[in-house]
Amino acid sequence: MRQVYVGDKPYMYREAIAEGYIRLKRETVEKILLGQVEKADPLALAELGGVIGAKSTPQLLPLCHNIRIESVEMDVWVERESQRIGVRARVKAHEKTGVEMEALTAVATALLNIWDAVKQYEKDENGQYPETFIDEIRVVAKVKEGER
Repeated sequence: MRQVYVGDKPYMYREAIAEGYIRLKRETVEKILLGQVEKADPLALAELGGVIGAKSTPQLLPLCHNIRIESVEMDVWVERESQRIGVRARVKAHEKTGVEMEALTAVATALLNIWDAVKQYEKDENGQYPETFIDEIRVVAKVKEGER
């Protein structure tokens, strides 16, 4: 096992956009929209958690390089009809390696923060989560351009 050597690679502008979704009960989505979640505002928590997730990527993925992230932008939205919340992360850096893992980690962390904030409303009578799931986490775009 080894971390890939990137010492000979040039610094380049790197950008990655990732997104994903969490499906919730209709009642939970309404509580979020009405600001009635006791623990915290899940949408604000997702944004902050996503930024922290992007910055923590090398601690969570041991072979990922510790890079100098220049920007993490989080976008969170509610899709009332489909009973889900979407999260998008855009990560930017001038580095020797890409930022896809940072963007994906930001999305996953944001979605987990939403789940944590609303879990009390999502449990069934047996303490299970039959209607709650995270899916479609993926990289939707990446950019690699120009030497520095």
